[in-house]
Amino acid sequence: MTGELNGAVVAAQAGGEAAFRFLYRSIQPGLLRYLTALVGADAEDVASETWLQISRDLPKFTGGQFRAWTVAIARNRAMDHLRRRRRTPAVPVPTQALNELAGDADTAERAGETIGTASALALINSLPRKEAEAVLLRAVIGLDAETAGRVLGRRAGAVRVAAHRGLRGLAAMLERADVDQVTAAPPPRPRTGPGRQAPTVAPTDD
Repeated sequence: MTGELNGAVVAAQAGGEAAFRFLYRSIQPGLLRYLTALVGADAEDVASETWLQISRDLPKFTGGQFRAWTVAIARNRAMDHLRRRRRTPAVPVPTQALNELAGDADTAERAGETIGTASALALINSLPRKEAEAVLLRAVIGLDAETAGRVLGRRAGAVRVAAHRGLRGLAAMLERADVDQVTAAPPPRPRTGPGRQAPTVAPTDD
């Protein structure tokens, strides 16, 4: 995909409309999820502003990772949007204890499985902001830790730890949800079959 994306960037810079549409289709879904974690319901508006800037600045793009470049633009637009409205990011910032997982590949793969649905994306909104951004950039956008660190202005190691913590937090929330679902399930009804009747309770005299 990287080679195909780079080829599309070159073609789009030369004015290829089909190439630009390919870039949009490739990047927009993950970008929109990321922006939803930052600005909530305003994500579509910020994404539109982001693509307007991308189209204006594309001729000046000189190489490197195009995906990371677009994310950096989106993040700057989101921060500008929040400052204009004097709001904090949609993701709250509670404190969580440090939890480590096995490794980067495992973290990215499991995070990608976890945040594949809109309901799971809502769970990310309850993570600390740094953890949510790290999980989204690593698993949804597909950036490595070093590149994600450049976008966020943080060290690669800090991004890895934040992704681990975020994934562990998501796993704990999903586990609690499963337990709650089982606990809330109604008890099984007595089985009946041919020649059998469900047990009845005889009336009592009070």
